[in-house]
Amino acid sequence: MIVFKLFLSTTGLFLLLLAGPLFMAACSPTKSVKSWHQADRSSAGIAPSPSEVPEAVVQVYGARAYSWRGHFAVHTWIATKAADAPHFKVHEVVGWGRNKVRSRTGKPDHAWYGNKPALIADIRGERAAAMIPQIDQAIVDYPYPDRYQAWPGPNSNTFVAWVIREVPDFRVALPNIAIGKDYLGDGVIAKTPTGTGYQFSLWGWFGVMASVREGFELNVLGLSLGIDPLALAIKLPGVGQLGWRDPWMDGKPVQTAEVLPSEPGELAGLAEPAGSEAPPPEL
Repeated sequence: MIVFKLFLSTTGLFLLLLAGPLFMAACSPTKSVKSWHQADRSSAGIAPSPSEVPEAVVQVYGARAYSWRGHFAVHTWIATKAADAPHFKVHEVVGWGRNKVRSRTGKPDHAWYGNKPALIADIRGERAAAMIPQIDQAIVDYPYPDRYQAWPGPNSNTFVAWVIREVPDFRVALPNIAIGKDYLGDGVIAKTPTGTGYQFSLWGWFGVMASVREGFELNVLGLSLGIDPLALAIKLPGVGQLGWRDPWMDGKPVQTAEVLPSEPGELAGLAEPAGSEAPPPEL
């Protein structure tokens, strides 16, 4: 009897975790593009033009992952522009090549192989200028430059979470569907990326997060569900965060914003800089 109850509980939890991704799959529009070669990677027009904005800029973007993986997770990346610089640099981790970390000139707001990008954070001025050297150093210190595992990490989201943790003034909360953000390597306890709480994680497969900014998240098999009291929101696997308000927008200039799924199947991310012939990563 005990074994049967355990089986029912495990099955119920498994179905709960998969309900969100299945919902996203059912609601996603059918796309005519059948190959990543044909997928849209155009600019979304979100990022400011360097010629029009001389101040330093730090941005974080996220987009649904390529193909069916987008029903589960997003791909995230960081873009930086030093003061008076003529271009942005895009920093991300990809699943191909020996060195997984890519930092190069590019447009920060390209579609990620057919999925539109969404802005997670936008920091400008003196704060951004002070952060950029720290971001560059964190990228150099990233502990998994030649490792990539889509599920549960280290992957592109592990990289972005690492950089955020290493730069004290970053304070950006990643979406709960950024699978890989909870991968802590050999560690099991760490501060959350915003530094406002703590999390426990077993190699990204199972964990718990409690934070003022991120709220509460339970991670099972890389899929996270939870609540965000500040945003009066719930967090669902595959779907993302659904809430009434954004705690970053309390009458202040918008410098950081939560990524929310505005349409089923869409939660955006960045594309590889134009001209790349490499295949898209899994996350």
